[in-house]
Amino acid sequence: MTLEELKKLISKDETKNIELKKSTGELREGMHTACAFLNSDGGVLVFGVTPSLSIVGQIVSESTRRDIAQALAGIEPAVTPVIEYVDIPGKDNHQVIVLRFNPWVYGNDPYTFHGRPYYRLESVTKAMPRDMFDARIRINMPHKYSWEMRVAEGYSIKDLDVSTIRGVVRLGVEEKRIPVGSLNESIKVILKKWNLLDGDNLRNAAVFLFSKRFSYDYEIRMARFRGMDKNYFIDNQQAHGNFFELLDAGMSFFFKHLSLSGEIKGFKREEHLDVPATALREALINALCHRDYDIYQCSIGIAIYDDRIEIESPGLLPRELTPKTIKRSHKSYPRNEIAATVLYQITYLEKWGSGIKRIMDACKAEGSPQPFWSEEGGYTVVTFPMNKLNGRIVTPNEPQNVTQNVTQNVTQNDIPRAEKVEQVVVENSMISKDDLAKRFNVSSKTILRDLKKLGYAWEGASKNGRWVKKEPTSTNL
Repeated sequence: MTLEELKKLISKDETKNIELKKSTGELREGMHTACAFLNSDGGVLVFGVTPSLSIVGQIVSESTRRDIAQALAGIEPAVTPVIEYVDIPGKDNHQVIVLRFNPWVYGNDPYTFHGRPYYRLESVTKAMPRDMFDARIRINMPHKYSWEMRVAEGYSIKDLDVSTIRGVVRLGVEEKRIPVGSLNESIKVILKKWNLLDGDNLRNAAVFLFSKRFSYDYEIRMARFRGMDKNYFIDNQQAHGNFFELLDAGMSFFFKHLSLSGEIKGFKREEHLDVPATALREALINALCHRDYDIYQCSIGIAIYDDRIEIESPGLLPRELTPKTIKRSHKSYPRNEIAATVLYQITYLEKWGSGIKRIMDACKAEGSPQPFWSEEGGYTVVTFPMNKLNGRIVTPNEPQNVTQNVTQNVTQNDIPRAEKVEQVVVENSMISKDDLAKRFNVSSKTILRDLKKLGYAWEGASKNGRWVKKEPTSTNL
């Protein structure tokens, strides 16, 4: 560095990235700032310039260099900054010492000086708050400190829904993602294989996935608003439960409040929600699986307006992604990797990093507007615009009659209901006939008749079985 370059550098005075010291007599204070630079956006530490910007320099001896090296040794992790010595014309043996420090890299350890962390706030060096330090430690060692890895205090295996665990293991076996031998393994062995145990203690991920105990930690807020803002709501609900219960509650809310649009293709009526159910389901799974559970007193939200649907999840996107780049092909950055691995093995998640593409493909296939992502107030929000003028027949929530000139051998009102029943079963193959009956306000026998016509049969025990599609039964009513 030349003297002119030094003058240009210090002309900015002290800023967030520049600190001036008169001499190495302030070496200790200078190391506080060096540590702060390393924990922030980097910076330049200068010895030999007064607060009034006078370049005075100092005599630099071997002892001076040794003192600087020893001071830098107090910074952990170890750091090797670029050090330059700038001669001062007319002042024999006087030099200005310039040290350059790199910015903190996301995911790296936080830096400390003699065991204490510092950071830069504008032009001020401050002790780093405990929560900021802890957050950086968790980022650096996610497998050790992540929320899902921590022990769920007060929970035991008795608090888990065993029938759900058995049921989803069967799903994974059928899709060849789980070895068939797992069907006969104990619950404890299954949990260990899924890394849901810390010794004999449940991890948070196990409780999130399978707990049958009520907890405010796992909640979805759901509202249907009138118009395009939050001034008036038609319906307002909260649901609590494990992953599967919250997913079912959210999808039920969508089916309750979204209109069906129908079109006749040949002799068959095809019906669609305002937004494809597969896209909504994928987005809700992502919100549940990838939310930041370290953010307390927050929950996932579903808001349905006249012109759009919003699903918001606590936590921002990974630093590697932005609301614009998330639509491009990208690698997977699961915040809760254990939960994501389990959900992949039981077929609720597909290949990591492909969820956004599946959402967009589902919307494109049905001619629906493309969704978009945003970050608002610490939440990640996916917004689905609703386009009801796409050439299909838009209907309210109740089934409509099929056009009169289409010959059918089933009653007109049965077709819409039966197809809606099938949509629900496709989304949740473990839903019971009684729950279906309540949802559609018909008897359980009517539900069984609908599913039989569509080729569905219940396989397995009453609590952990599932609907499986076989050959449809031809029935004239």
